[in-house]
Amino acid sequence: MPNLKDMYKTISNDPFPQDMTLRLGDQELHFRKRTWNIQGEERGLRYGENPDQPAALYALTKCSLNLGGVAFHPAGHGLVSALSEQDMLQTGKHPGKINLTDVDNGINILQYLHAKPAAVILKHNNPCGAAWSEEGLDTALSRAFWSDRIAAFGGAVVVNRPVDAACADFLSEFYFEVVAAPDFAPQALEVLKKRNYLRILRIPGLARLDELMGAPFLDLKSLADGGLIVQFSFRNRIRSAADFLPAKAIKGAVLIQAKTPTAREMDDLLFAWAVEAGVTSNSVLFARNGATVAVGTGEQDRVGCVQLAIHKAHIKYADWLCFTELKRSLYELQQQALTDAKAQATLADIESSTRLAKGGLPGSVMVSDGFFPFRDGVDLAVAQGVTAIAQPGGSVRDFEVIEAVNQADPQVAMVFTGQRSFKH
Repeated sequence: MPNLKDMYKTISNDPFPQDMTLRLGDQELHFRKRTWNIQGEERGLRYGENPDQPAALYALTKCSLNLGGVAFHPAGHGLVSALSEQDMLQTGKHPGKINLTDVDNGINILQYLHAKPAAVILKHNNPCGAAWSEEGLDTALSRAFWSDRIAAFGGAVVVNRPVDAACADFLSEFYFEVVAAPDFAPQALEVLKKRNYLRILRIPGLARLDELMGAPFLDLKSLADGGLIVQFSFRNRIRSAADFLPAKAIKGAVLIQAKTPTAREMDDLLFAWAVEAGVTSNSVLFARNGATVAVGTGEQDRVGCVQLAIHKAHIKYADWLCFTELKRSLYELQQQALTDAKAQATLADIESSTRLAKGGLPGSVMVSDGFFPFRDGVDLAVAQGVTAIAQPGGSVRDFEVIEAVNQADPQVAMVFTGQRSFKH
């Protein structure tokens, strides 16, 4: 029988050419394959999504694309695709597709969070946790991690400020695959390089993400029959609290409008909507004090997203209690409780505390990437103590959804984004 672990150590020799040109009418985009000299060998991507899928990374080298009067992201401003050997401060197992696409989605989120030090931890191209804080990057990093310690294991950490020694000390306590930052202090590198397999990526453009927001990129989706769907990339229209729209609707001759969020709630909604742009649809997420509380991803029904996020919030909160008090995971305590009376009592206390705290959801805000077709998802969120909600609006039942927040006691605020942020 073959050693199955060997498949993950294999490096695919990709058959892709050095250059690629994409022509749209009379306009051309030119790309160059990226390879690196690693340990004396020229290497491209380790492999694709899976070890038996050869893959290649291409950098945009020439582009002046303009469609419908909109100028697209130009060449010469690369981030992930511009990585050089000098930027790979430690290659670990040199990166494959999923490592770089996780970092890329972190950048996709952080481009709208450049106003404060911010951190995103991603797994499987979805944020596990994210946070921003005026208190500094170490605070944002800690809050992002503790919002979902379980999923963060083996994840990619992407931050928008240089990593200092305090951040490195925190990161070194846990297992991550990738850390990407605009720069690293010498003391931070010394600490992080003790993790031999950690990929440490310096991406200077992470310090200038505000430059990304204006221009779209060409977003391509390959079909199973070899065809392509081409679209403009998503551009977040919510750049400040003033960009949210009042949540109001008319039914018959009656105008109904939701309560306006407070300044603190607006700040959390602004943060949460930025993170939501990087979450696989259908999705909702809860956030409080500039950090995610729970992220519900990839459900087929809207109310299911809310149910999933609530369930995750309770699980992650119980695990946080367990880990901080006992230095073990919730799962480990559950296994011990099967045969140990003392562990059973401890588990019961943690579960009771989690129910009492509603998984840390009271006082949080909720955002949804699509409108609510019924009020059921909103009613579930309100029951968990959510104080404000942002959603696209535009449902034929907006009237009922606004009624749900207005009938809450205390009344819950709601705003519309005026745009959907599906991500498939």
